[in-house]
Amino acid sequence: MMRAILIGIVVVMAAGVGALTFDWYRDQNTARAFGAPFSLVDDRGEPFTEAAFKGSPSAVFFGFTHCPEVCPTTLFELDGWLEQLGDEGADINAYFVTVDPERDTPEIIGTYVGNMSDRIVGVSGEPDKVHEMARSFGIYWKKVELEGDDYTMDHTASVLLLDRAGDFAGTIAYGENPENAIAKLKRLAAG
Repeated sequence: MMRAILIGIVVVMAAGVGALTFDWYRDQNTARAFGAPFSLVDDRGEPFTEAAFKGSPSAVFFGFTHCPEVCPTTLFELDGWLEQLGDEGADINAYFVTVDPERDTPEIIGTYVGNMSDRIVGVSGEPDKVHEMARSFGIYWKKVELEGDDYTMDHTASVLLLDRAGDFAGTIAYGENPENAIAKLKRLAAG
């Protein structure tokens, strides 16, 4: 009984975080177009610009390859959700944009993402250009120094959903109920 109550509390909290994240992103981006023009590089070394977000819906996650839990979990879940959608989600493009371009070269991010998914494209580039792009999408990130010359990155842990015009269409919060996440992706694909 207690376990069911705890699970219920966690589900309600995850839904609340998702709703708050959605409201925050919507409020941040109602007065201007979402994002800004950018010029980065995908994991194959090809140019990657805002044009990638036009014509098809997109799921975009910002993270880094040295992330111990949130990033690999999110990429694994996103790949699984897209697989579950099958043909219904075939038009959704998925991207993993690094917030740690100093370490995450296109080759490194390509290997990292390739180990988890063949649907998700890794994106990197020059640090100032990556950070400018992340900032224009309202993404939080912060370098956190660790012992010895190592560091980690705090960052937004939600998947951004962009419609076919490249405009903000919602979020999937980290730890969100899988049924909710799939329903959001279905709405995105149908949009």
